[in-house]
Amino acid sequence: MKIIFLGTNGWYSSPTGNTECILIESKSHYIIFDAGSGFYKIDNYITQDKPIALFISHFHIDHISGFHTLGKFKFQQGIDIYFAKGRKKDFQTFVHPPFTIGIENKKENILNLSYPIRLHELEIGNHEVGFPIEILKMKHGYEDHGYRIAMEDKIISYSGDTGICPTSKQLARNADVLIHECSFIDDSDDEWGHVGPGQVASLANESGVKKLVLTHFDASRYDTLEKRMNAQKIAREIFPNTIAAIDDMILLV
Repeated sequence: MKIIFLGTNGWYSSPTGNTECILIESKSHYIIFDAGSGFYKIDNYITQDKPIALFISHFHIDHISGFHTLGKFKFQQGIDIYFAKGRKKDFQTFVHPPFTIGIENKKENILNLSYPIRLHELEIGNHEVGFPIEILKMKHGYEDHGYRIAMEDKIISYSGDTGICPTSKQLARNADVLIHECSFIDDSDDEWGHVGPGQVASLANESGVKKLVLTHFDASRYDTLEKRMNAQKIAREIFPNTIAAIDDMILLV
């Protein structure tokens, strides 16, 4: 199984990277976490006719701006897009006029794309979507959700944007890989719900995680890749098996 980091910035794209988008290639599926500006690169890696499942953590622009490039792709198997219960309306708002040409022409009831898009709302809890997945509500400024997937005898957990909260340990528990935001350089407990490297490393250490990957580095704070390496160093002092992600990094699991 491969995890490909197509976008690792938070807030905006910069010379350090695109905004958040992570692609997992398993034997049976392609799985995507968030559709930030790195989303446009998915067709560089999706080369087989396996099902594509896209999970959206929340609808801040840096996690969904890639939807503007849906028309670029020609995935005949289509894409299944999953988000929390009640968020379908947010997706429909963003992918239709005046923001884009629209993925469908509602007046003529035809699809503007060359492939199908299937939308799914998920209640908090466990689901079977071709593989087991758990969705959890996290701590962020507006309705963020994390995901735990079980694939090829591995647990991969993804935080979206979040501060440390009651569900953090549930998300991280015994994960083979915890992919977690690291927006701050220093540990902080802000009202928006973000964290620094020490907080994430402590979470991983306390939760039985095997490997921690830091991502979603605030572009205004982490304006060089060297600063990411310093975050990695800080985290490794608490949880040694930590990696700071950079764009186009491939992790074999």
